[in-house]
Amino acid sequence: MAKDTDEDRVSASDKPKMKEDRHFVTALARGLDVLACFRSGDKTLGNQEIAERTKLPKSTVSRLTYTLTKLSYLQYDENVGKYKLGTATLALGSAMLSKLDIRQLARPLMQELADFSSATVSLGMRDRLSMIYVENCRSQTALTLRLDVGGRIPIARTAMGRAYLAEVSSSERNDILERVRELDELAWPAIRDRVTRSIEEYKTLGCCTSFGDWQSDVNAIAIAFKPNDGSAPLSVNCGGPAFNLSREFLLQEVQPRLAQLVERLQRTLSGSYS
Repeated sequence: MAKDTDEDRVSASDKPKMKEDRHFVTALARGLDVLACFRSGDKTLGNQEIAERTKLPKSTVSRLTYTLTKLSYLQYDENVGKYKLGTATLALGSAMLSKLDIRQLARPLMQELADFSSATVSLGMRDRLSMIYVENCRSQTALTLRLDVGGRIPIARTAMGRAYLAEVSSSERNDILERVRELDELAWPAIRDRVTRSIEEYKTLGCCTSFGDWQSDVNAIAIAFKPNDGSAPLSVNCGGPAFNLSREFLLQEVQPRLAQLVERLQRTLSGSYS
């Protein structure tokens, strides 16, 4: 399970542009920030942990967790004095996943590629400044990354995230990258240059790459596409330990098969939407 990054922890209510929007409801945004703190590996979180992740005052967090508990979006565990996600949140998540028919369509194609590459093949969608996994297929024959559905990775440092950035409009990309810049001015020049190179390699290589950029021992490539129903782009990546997945193997052997997977998926979706 990947550790939370600064991109994951940023609070939507702290973004300057949103504060200037008179239609933006800060209290609602903060409540959603609290719910977004919970990752797939978290069983419970205390107010202090939530405050650190959202960068909100602990007193504010206490009021928010109290309200969300009253509405069943959180459940208080008296044994540990912490909160876990409640049934109302589960209902929202189940409703969302039930609409992602693409997961069922993509799974056999993804598993085929995972078995060929002895790697992990994942389908992801954007959530703020992260990509969140909505489907995952692992090889049965090799050690692979342990990233489950619901896991998050940073959008600007990973192949999956960079493929998403390459697929969206320049205005959306610039807006996302501006928020990434605000989080870490010191690291921004390197991040900007690497994303720029990724946009170019997306045109020349047909995929975006991350060879040790996100984690030093992880290699991955990814391709994004726009579903024909007009919803936001999705990314498909193939990645794993660098000792098992060389740059040459990913680009020469895996990339053509990944491109074919995306093409087949788009063709299938076209039929399902017609």
